[in-house]
Amino acid sequence: MSVNRNVFKLWAPDWLIKGVLIFCMLHCMVLLGIYSSNMTYSASFLDVETEDLQFAMSLTYGTFLATLMVESRIFKFFPPRNYFIGVFLCAALTFIASAYTNDYILFCVLRVLEGVLMALPWVPLRILLLTRFKSRNATILVFSFTYGMLLMASPFIMSIVVWLLDNYDWTFMAYGSAFFQLLCVTLILLTFNGNRFHRKTPLYQIDWTSFILVHAAIICGAFVLVYGEKKYWFQSPQIVIATITTCITSSLFIVRQLLQKRPFFDLSVFRYPNLRTGVVLFILFYISRSTLNICHVTMSKVWDWEPSRIANLQYFNVAGDFIGIIIAGILMSKRFPTRYIFVIGFTLMAISHFWFTFLFVPDVSFYSISLPYVLQGIAVGILFVPLVLFVVSSVPSHFAPYAGTMGASGRFWGNTIGFSLMQNIQVILQQNHITKLQQSVIAESPEIQNRIAQATQSFVSKGFMPDQAYVLAMKQLSGVLKKQAILLSNMEIFTFMGFGLLIVVFLLLINRHLRQSFDIFKNRIWGS
Repeated sequence: MSVNRNVFKLWAPDWLIKGVLIFCMLHCMVLLGIYSSNMTYSASFLDVETEDLQFAMSLTYGTFLATLMVESRIFKFFPPRNYFIGVFLCAALTFIASAYTNDYILFCVLRVLEGVLMALPWVPLRILLLTRFKSRNATILVFSFTYGMLLMASPFIMSIVVWLLDNYDWTFMAYGSAFFQLLCVTLILLTFNGNRFHRKTPLYQIDWTSFILVHAAIICGAFVLVYGEKKYWFQSPQIVIATITTCITSSLFIVRQLLQKRPFFDLSVFRYPNLRTGVVLFILFYISRSTLNICHVTMSKVWDWEPSRIANLQYFNVAGDFIGIIIAGILMSKRFPTRYIFVIGFTLMAISHFWFTFLFVPDVSFYSISLPYVLQGIAVGILFVPLVLFVVSSVPSHFAPYAGTMGASGRFWGNTIGFSLMQNIQVILQQNHITKLQQSVIAESPEIQNRIAQATQSFVSKGFMPDQAYVLAMKQLSGVLKKQAILLSNMEIFTFMGFGLLIVVFLLLINRHLRQSFDIFKNRIWGS
């Protein structure tokens, strides 16, 4: 079949084509955000631990990363219409299957499939959308819009998930997601013709060995980070085996790419300092974002907030994201130096962390915490799209796919490292605070001793034996101390993160590579 880059039906107006492409890109948001929007809430309904859900998410995004490296070859084998229809139909089937999945292993297998299905349409849809814009700032517009949607999808999806689970059950959410995929199929049939966008390339030339190696390295590395603390790190044979597997598969992958004439992933992309800088900033960006999960846990376990209330609070974060994306778009269109956009964003992120430290008290109002949520959203919105564009534009055009993969890798490892880091720090700090509180408060405070005696008497009056009543009173006090320990550890984490972000800002200001990077960035984006 001959190549005809006009893959849309002639009758379809431009506004409809853009709308269909944007709507179909929401497919990725659904797959990524359906479980990640509120991990604690989703884990409770799936009857798994938070770590299990985090690992399942790592399976999805890790598979997404690996699939990005072969996606273009698969896309070029099929006409776009057939390609997208196949992806969306398979996604619908995985959602329906997940509605009847009680086994965690099968659930993980489905998450791997969803990672493949999330990666396959993302870049082709974005490329097709870019071809519909003719303005000089088309790249900025498309990236701001598409990645803005990706950023803001989770709160909206969370609200839908909470409502469905409160009023119906898990199967309705799965069927709703499947219906969305079928709607994408309908729109594709309506607006796409059978023309090819690229010349057909055979699938047998794909380096599946490299795919398996990098996929295994990513997944095993994520397993170590997610389960390390829970399994006491290298005391666990599983952690040891996963670590060894990560090292071996990573080494084999690197050696294979160095020896191949046409590598699966060209490692020479790392020669560009701005790419290295951009990936590091991406990782730091997502680590700083991971602190919001601490807030969600506090809302649930300390302040006893309903899931719907937590979901509603996130709309303030979305409002901030929206404001930040607009600010970033204006600054980039005016060719404001990238380095200073990063400085503004990370500074606002630091301020939001310091603000949060004053709110970790036994009780806090909804609107008191909504303001730093807005500020954090503004910071995220300012940083996200410029970071994506900075990474992608940091290398020559023929390296752009590899740079895009590295940007996605920064997101993956930032999220995974952030989860592991916060988990481990929380456990250590909370245990230290509980020990100190038990030693100083219980032993030395007459007021606490009086409260224990009153609680014991209360349980005795309810029919418990004195020994049982005392144990229950101590458990009640232990719960109070645990909540206090959570608040104290949160204050320390957010303070530490705030100062860490200020160090990032300082390094951004003095980094000589970033002083010169805007010229490169400008040439890549605006062609001047």
